[in-house]
Amino acid sequence: MIVNPGEHATKDIYKLMVGCIVPRPIAFVSTVSPDGVLNLAPFSFFTGVCANPPVVCFCPVRRGSDGQQKDTLRNVEATREFVVNMVSEDFAQQMNMCSPDFPPEVDEFEISGLTPVASDLVRPPRVRESRIQLECRLLQVLHFGEQPLSGNVVFGEVLRFHIDDAVFHDFRIDPDVLRPIARMGGPTYARTTDRFDMPRPT
Repeated sequence: MIVNPGEHATKDIYKLMVGCIVPRPIAFVSTVSPDGVLNLAPFSFFTGVCANPPVVCFCPVRRGSDGQQKDTLRNVEATREFVVNMVSEDFAQQMNMCSPDFPPEVDEFEISGLTPVASDLVRPPRVRESRIQLECRLLQVLHFGEQPLSGNVVFGEVLRFHIDDAVFHDFRIDPDVLRPIARMGGPTYARTTDRFDMPRPT
């Protein structure tokens, strides 16, 4: 099968991408609007960029229905701050409750029942239930189109890591305690309990 993107509907190309770029870690991003409204949303186009300085990126895609930017991006561009909260299996359902496109005045912390806790260096709160939280300052946003399902890449420098002592061992993270989940295609998620080691050749 050969697929030329320009010959197919955008929604089909989106399904193809989320089906083959798997598994994807989830950035559960908390922001605050200039008016003080809290926002919490998951993004599965997410990864680390580098360690010196520590930089992460996530990609909020424009809404497929109307091409509007998501509240998270508007908040990040206005305040230049955000927090990435890592998602564990025990609060996956609450994370999923934050995934619809709610109006800007809706506080997803209230919708999900998750607990906001004050950050040290940035205005957006952290998610108490998350075992690892990254306080970030915006470095740059790259924009790719203005049509529905076009996207943006948000780069942020990690100013502070908050890590549950139970998952931290000499700067290594214990995945059996963290119990992270990953996104597959459609409504499917994955656990990370089936793992194998493969040392890099020297």
